[in-house]
Amino acid sequence: MTFSLFVAQATTAQPLPWYLAGALIALVLVGLLFLGRTLGISSNMRTMCTIGGAGRWFEFFNFDWKRESWNLVFLAGAMLAGVLTAVSKGFDPVPEVISPATRQALEQLGFSTDHGSLLPPEWFDLNGEGTGPRILILLVGGLLIGFGTRWAGGCTSGHAISGLSNLQLPSLIAVIGFFAGGLLLTHVLLPVIVRLL
Repeated sequence: MTFSLFVAQATTAQPLPWYLAGALIALVLVGLLFLGRTLGISSNMRTMCTIGGAGRWFEFFNFDWKRESWNLVFLAGAMLAGVLTAVSKGFDPVPEVISPATRQALEQLGFSTDHGSLLPPEWFDLNGEGTGPRILILLVGGLLIGFGTRWAGGCTSGHAISGLSNLQLPSLIAVIGFFAGGLLLTHVLLPVIVRLL
């Protein structure tokens, strides 16, 4: 799938249309269903920790990682496809399009929206004034994402794409939690965090 997406991306000026990308994802999910496998990126962290020997200290990492090695190939293919697509397009990304309502809301919070990226420099520029608090927020956010992913038994792609397509109730609950958490962060916590900075 990753190679097909790369070929399609590299030969067109625009991203793949949603219906084509969606059909390719569905095709992969059907194939994995017949093979008894599930798609997910975050499970690779467990596999890599197991390869690194974490099973000596934690029972969670004692499993047959070779059975999941196909997922490492999928992850490597996704990363390689991104690099090859960028190289083939001369590292000239399609400009990010932010809706006017989102742009206005971000500007009211003090974020600049004219830098051509989805990463606001007010949080991701780690040079200059306020670097310490920004690094702390990024570290805490990363830890919460990792902990939440493990606690939920998978990431957004694993639950929303693979779990829902397998009609798993825990995945539906997890996806509802992802959306509720995103809304809570956006409308309640983010304005508070911005004021603290």
